[in-house]
Amino acid sequence: MSKNALKFFFLFTLMSVNVYTLVAQNINFNSQKNWSLNKKELIFTVGATQFTGDLGGAGSYGHDYSLYDWDWPSVSYTVGVGYRYRFHPKFATTTTLNLVNVKGDDALSEEPIRKARNLNFKSNMFELHQRIEYILFSVERFSPSFSRPGEKHGKVRNQQYYVFGGIGGTYFNPKGKYQGDWVSLRPLKTEGQAKPYLPIALSVPLGFGFRFGLGTSWRMGIEASYVIAFTDYLDDVSTVYADPASLDGPIAQYLSNPSDQSVTVGPGFNWFGAGYQRGDKKQTDAYYHLNIVFIKNLTYKDYGRQRIKNVGGAKGVRIR
Repeated sequence: MSKNALKFFFLFTLMSVNVYTLVAQNINFNSQKNWSLNKKELIFTVGATQFTGDLGGAGSYGHDYSLYDWDWPSVSYTVGVGYRYRFHPKFATTTTLNLVNVKGDDALSEEPIRKARNLNFKSNMFELHQRIEYILFSVERFSPSFSRPGEKHGKVRNQQYYVFGGIGGTYFNPKGKYQGDWVSLRPLKTEGQAKPYLPIALSVPLGFGFRFGLGTSWRMGIEASYVIAFTDYLDDVSTVYADPASLDGPIAQYLSNPSDQSVTVGPGFNWFGAGYQRGDKKQTDAYYHLNIVFIKNLTYKDYGRQRIKNVGGAKGVRIR
């Protein structure tokens, strides 16, 4: 073997040993040890909601049920909790329980017919969802936090970009305003139904998010989602106007049709007469979330305790 070959072999061996030593000292970005430090997490959310259904809206004709129909006065709130379990470097499953307030008011719309219809509602909804997250990209670094006395701790980097989809249920109870009071609409059967519609509907959340580390124990993020509800009665509006005589009393009659009857198109045509369209039964209701997310790591402390146990309670070991 030539001298140059011996030198190359010696340098290659030396570099390999150095690289191996560095890798052994610092957890790799996407190693098993690294992503598994985020296996179990408790989630808290707070944010804004926007309903997209039959009521309210900006009044942009032909853009119902879309972001073009965004109605700023009807933006409301949501709060929630959840539990996230990460079972793979690229996948996690999350259970969420949210209180979601939604509302809509035709009086705020700029579209003439919708405004004249004059229906309104609000509803406190509870949604329980199970979803699967796919992590598109992550940067996760935990430099040794269990170092010897006198050593400095490396920076913690923890960023994730992800998309998700899921399934669950939404409980809803729409209320309409009558003489200053909010009255539950479902028992009134405002469209002349034989039976009240069910107050629980299947729902599907779809969305994306970003989260970043505030340390080893906490993260923060932003999450946007679109929730499709498999019902058209989140706002109590779906089909046609009922015959007032078929409704149970003056409250049901008013909340079924509080419209401005003077708005007509052509002789003898009334937009708001019995049997005419009240809602759009071809499309189910939906709503948006835009949330700030706070995440508490439940795994890292357990990992730290195990490390302390392994090193025999050495002095200078601490958990951040």
